[in-house]
Amino acid sequence: EGMALPQRIAFAPEKICMDWQQRPGAGLFNLGNTCYINVILQCLTHTAPLANYLLSYEHSRSCQQQGFCMMCTMEAHVRKVLCSPASAILPGAVLRDLKFIGEEFEYGRQENAYEFLRCALGAMQRACLSARRDLDISTQETTIVHQIFGGLMKSRVTCLSCQAVVDSYKAFLDVSLDIRAASSLTTVLEDCVTPKELDHKECFRCIKCKKKAAASKRVTVHCAPRVLTLCLERADQRTGTKISKFVEYPEYLDLRPYMSDPAGEPLLCSLYAIVVHTGDTCLEGHFLCYTKASNGLWYKMDDEFVDRCDIHTALGQQAYLLFYAR
Repeated sequence: EGMALPQRIAFAPEKICMDWQQRPGAGLFNLGNTCYINVILQCLTHTAPLANYLLSYEHSRSCQQQGFCMMCTMEAHVRKVLCSPASAILPGAVLRDLKFIGEEFEYGRQENAYEFLRCALGAMQRACLSARRDLDISTQETTIVHQIFGGLMKSRVTCLSCQAVVDSYKAFLDVSLDIRAASSLTTVLEDCVTPKELDHKECFRCIKCKKKAAASKRVTVHCAPRVLTLCLERADQRTGTKISKFVEYPEYLDLRPYMSDPAGEPLLCSLYAIVVHTGDTCLEGHFLCYTKASNGLWYKMDDEFVDRCDIHTALGQQAYLLFYAR
């Protein structure tokens, strides 16, 4: 459909295992404003296909990277969290190499969990490509990182004069959602896939009319990721204030209505991790998370404290980040 095929597959998708048998991991000590790091590490540790890959040592056995490697760091961290008899551990290697994960992060300063997630995935992606500098873009999007978290968005612009269409595609590792006018995740997603007339400033030159024309744009999920990561934007871009309202989100999400082909079989995803931000403003406060272990039980993870909770508690949070697995 107009997309360039990868010249090779960096990581075979059939090697990905979505099932796992692991107890809930140990808690993580907070060394002063490091809660934003702790919640993302916990969510990634409890991402079954990523944990399975890291526990296999597949990366470190062949890694030739000199100095810092995020994949090797995550391998050691996940093994320590899931296999340590201690109730809490120190994520020392991650904290020590924070600048290599994201230059903007400053140790001891309150930072944003979503930004750390994006930088962590970016650092893992760079680690996967460290020995493969000459790969084409499509091949770069077949690493283990993209095979787990990566999806494809389709943007269709339709000329309102002659109905000609132009399609474009964009890879993503997460989706950020505007929740200002929404009461539930499903209403946000429905709004996202609703066609919208382009602003007159967004000039569309129709390939058929050969002139600028009024047009509508519709964005859909063309290829769903194995793990869907959603950010419910809590910072109001106009006022800078925090959006503190509750937005309902389901335990099981059917992605099919939001796909380019909405007529296929249901595409069910199961919620397994939630990041919550507490505090009156986005610039201060505290991050904690809720994760589901392989035994199906939910746990509240607040730095070094890990406590059992029920699904109703997990579904009743002022969610900031949501992780769904197919």
